[in-house]
Amino acid sequence: MLNEIDLSRADLNLLVLFETVYEERHIGRAAERLHVTASAVSHGVGRLRRLLNDPLFLKAPKGVVPTARAVQLAGPLAEVLARVRAVIATVEPFDPARSTRRFTIGAPDGASAVFLPPLLAALRRSAAGIDIGVRQLLPVPGESAPERAWRSAWADLDGRVMDLAVVPTDDIPLRFTRRSLYVEDFVLAMRAGHPYASEPSWDRYCEAQHLVVSLGGDPRGFVDEALARQGRVRRVALTVPNFMFALAVAAETDLICAVPRHFAAAHAARFGLVAVEPLMPLGRSTINLVLPEVALMDAGVAWLVALLEQVGRPAAAQ
Repeated sequence: MLNEIDLSRADLNLLVLFETVYEERHIGRAAERLHVTASAVSHGVGRLRRLLNDPLFLKAPKGVVPTARAVQLAGPLAEVLARVRAVIATVEPFDPARSTRRFTIGAPDGASAVFLPPLLAALRRSAAGIDIGVRQLLPVPGESAPERAWRSAWADLDGRVMDLAVVPTDDIPLRFTRRSLYVEDFVLAMRAGHPYASEPSWDRYCEAQHLVVSLGGDPRGFVDEALARQGRVRRVALTVPNFMFALAVAAETDLICAVPRHFAAAHAARFGLVAVEPLMPLGRSTINLVLPEVALMDAGVAWLVALLEQVGRPAAAQ
């Protein structure tokens, strides 16, 4: 990646700067994270461009976007930095009680809303200086193949846009390591007193109006596929982009929505909703914590993984 002449004039701080700008996609935010001026970051990017012989980051309306070469370099440079950090960590061990690091976790809100409350409680108790960023992950719209449905998450992990992902699939590329957190299935969420809750039946279910969580607005989901196998259809009156929004809407309407069981157990009651067992199984999936193997060489990331394994499982799943 770097020839001998370039390596002799390379500055490790430039690799850290590359990583930060790549993750933030914004010069100003990268400067804030690095505790330097935006001018210093711009100057550093200029040095990187000359060192790596590529523009690396192009101006965009809301910041910068990486070039194809920058995307190609992101993975190898992340491995280099992970190994350097691992070496340094052996000299000065990671101390969560004193650390002020920020970790980024990608997850669908149906999962993040389950593991975040206990994670934040654990951080308050023993690692109050650590900050967490959450990226919303959803499967690629219209993609039925499980191994490709989450390809944007795999790309973000490869590019170190996030430290780890929590996703509801077992179809994970071999280049990643995973830890199973819990098994999830679905229940039907609806307002308390909904007519269906007291007298569930296939006819009443199909006659009801339904709410579907869909990032792209596609009204057809896994429930419709299950109904089609029985020769039945339903009316999807509304789609919304995430499960928490779905709960808020269901609380004020007669719409019925299929939501993850552990998510409903944690949040449905405060919206005045009840969870009703579906008339047929709506699928089960393992919620997996996924990250590059090399990332575990970072003592801070390894600590976060262990903490999530400890607190990220719902009580009902333990």
